[in-house]
Amino acid sequence: MIEVILKHFDNPDSTQIFEKGRFEVVELGGMSIGRATYEPGWKWSKHVGAKHGEQYCTVEHVGMVLEGTATAAFASGKVVEMHAGELFYIPPEPHDSWVVGDVPYVSLHFLGADRYARA
Repeated sequence: MIEVILKHFDNPDSTQIFEKGRFEVVELGGMSIGRATYEPGWKWSKHVGAKHGEQYCTVEHVGMVLEGTATAAFASGKVVEMHAGELFYIPPEPHDSWVVGDVPYVSLHFLGADRYARA
């Protein structure tokens, strides 16, 4: 018997909501797939990390930017901008992130979604 499962981010399995953003997770095929939606002015250290007493995110991410631009800024000093249409890999090194410009940022996360923005 072939079982096909269809899901949609309009009905996620879990949602983390924080000031200027949200992170929705859909569980599918043994994977946790996330969708990040951040408003202009969103910054990880201020809007997510501060709630958990963290200055930096240390979650490993593999994803794709759907809309907008964001920066990944590592504690080591390396800074990278991620633009719509780009696939990204962020290693599990301490990093901050923020939206660049006045357009909302939306990305899909294929690795790290199960650990992102969790207490």
